[in-house]
Order: sequence, then C-alpha cells, then structure tokens
Amino acid sequence: MVEIKNLTKLYGSHKAVDDLSITVEDGQIYGFLGPNGAGKSTTMNIMTGCLAATSGTVTINGFDILEQPKEAKKCIGYLPEQPPLYPDMTPREYLGFVCGLKGIKGSDVEGEIKRVAELTRITDHLDRLIMHLSKGYKQRVGIAQAILGQPKLVILDEPTVGLDPKQITEIRELIRSLGGTHTVILSSHILSEISSVCDKIMIIRKGRLVACDTPEGLSRSTLGDVKLRLTVDPCGGDAQAVVSAVKGVSGVEASASSRDGGCVDLTASYSPDLDLRRDIASALAKSGMLTLSMQEVRLSLEDIFLELTAPDAPADDISDETDTSDEADTSDEKETTDNDGNI
Repeated sequence: MVEIKNLTKLYGSHKAVDDLSITVEDGQIYGFLGPNGAGKSTTMNIMTGCLAATSGTVTINGFDILEQPKEAKKCIGYLPEQPPLYPDMTPREYLGFVCGLKGIKGSDVEGEIKRVAELTRITDHLDRLIMHLSKGYKQRVGIAQAILGQPKLVILDEPTVGLDPKQITEIRELIRSLGGTHTVILSSHILSEISSVCDKIMIIRKGRLVACDTPEGLSRSTLGDVKLRLTVDPCGGDAQAVVSAVKGVSGVEASASSRDGGCVDLTASYSPDLDLRRDIASALAKSGMLTLSMQEVRLSLEDIFLELTAPDAPADDISDETDTSDEADTSDEKETTDNDGNI
C-alpha cells in the first residue's frame, strides 16, 4: 500500500527525516510514534504531498507522490493535527466543498456525504455551523472529510488531542471501524491509544525507524526475560529450589515476605516466548506449598517507547524494517496543507 524508500528531508543543516524506509501493508492500522522532533509530522506531510522530500521516494498504491501526485492523492485521506475546517460553514456545506476538491460530482456528492456522516455519527449535526460544534464533533467532521471518496489510505495526526475521555473512546471506536476497509496510519502521543487500536507500531527516533512490529512483538524484542513475582507459603520446604527446577526457568531470586507465617517472595525469570505460570504453580502445589499471589511483569508500551527513543539508545535492528542512526539533530517542523485537492 505505502512504500517509503530512503526518504530524507533537510531543513538547512538539520535532518528531520534521515534515510527512512517503511513498508505499510493493506488493511491494517499502524501506530506512528516518536518523541517531539523525531520527524513524524514531516514524514506524514511528505507522504500526503504537502511537502517535498530532499531525496527518496514515496509510493501510494503504486503511484509516486512526486511524479504522479494526482493519482497518489486520490488514494489518501488526511486529517492533520489541526483539522482544516471552515467554522462559518455547516458540515454539509464543508463536506460538499471537499467533495469538489476530491473530484466527487453530481448525484454522488449527496450519497457520499450521507455515507461518511453515518460512519462518523454526525448526521444530526450536518446543518449546524461548525463553529458551534464541540471539539469532539469537529474532530469527527475532520475524519469525515478524510474518508470522503473511500481512500485506500487514511492518515490521522493526533485525532484525539484535546478531547475528553468519552470523546476519546468514541473516536477510538471510529478508528477501529476504519481498519480492514482502509489502511490507517495513526500518529498519537497517547500510547495507550496506540496499543489498544493499532495492529502494528512504527517508532522513529531522530528521523529514522527504530522499530516496526506488533505490540506483542515489540514487547518480546525489548523485554529480555519475563519476571514472574510470587508470594509463596513454603510450608517448611524450599520454594526457591522447587521453582528453580521448573524447566525453562533461568533464575530465581528470593526474599523474606512482608506477610507473617514464614512466607517468601520469589522472582522467577524466563524467556518471553514462554508462559510458565501454570508449570510453576503446579510444581509448588505438588511439593505441598501454597501460592498466595502471582504476577507476570512485562514491559508496557510506554516502557518500550522510552527505551527505544532514549538519547543513548543503541542503534540495534529489532524489526524486519529497521534502519537506525544517531547522526544529526532533527526538527519536526510542520508545513501547511496544499490546495491540490489534499486537505
């Protein structure tokens, strides 16, 4: 669906995007993460044809965004961080205007407005002035304009910024509904949102890709050994020895529990490809010991993000599509959208 090859963007001596290569597959929702200044918005503006690259190529559904801009842009729906809305228009008027920009004409206009209004649940607000809509409904109108014409690729830049928890939940459900019929690239600083909505996650640092994988794959790649914390009543036995003897356990640390009655706290380590909770609990039970609590500790997406984007993070390849470097500081400057039917 999207093929980015050796993409570079310079702002003077600063590399906002540095030899970036990404492949985005059809029908999936991709999270696009990176710290401020990592090059996310610059990359999205180049992908949508709003900004020219210094070098490299971007193809959308087989069309080069520079050499075949009209064909490529017909495949794209874009919601920038600040929705390009006209407050003096109603959603119906605005969506009709966008239909004209996208080449949707005649009787198709009314049907397309009805379709996107129902999908984004703004039908009851089509004839209110946009200036009188809540922040959440303005975001819905912005998403509605992005999916007019049923583009194959939908790019959403911070679609839930400034929304209350109820509005965020509603927008997340809307984004999930787009998966399958559209390929979606979602940029957000709300990592729980990315984790709950996206099929795959791309993380960039200093304009270069440092990870591209499923949330589960990222966890396996960065975690090392899983830590399983247990509180055990050994009933006079050696709980540490019992757990250490379980096949697959690479190490066990023990300490006195804060509980009364001679309980011990154990931390067992094993490969993230394994799940030894049942085996460990079974071994303790067979030895006549009681497992009072058990908690498996894995890295959250926040932990993974901080590890991969730290200034001193190693430039190791942890995915099939990774290209990393610590060269040059970066800028994440934004450009305004163009007037060639891409808003």
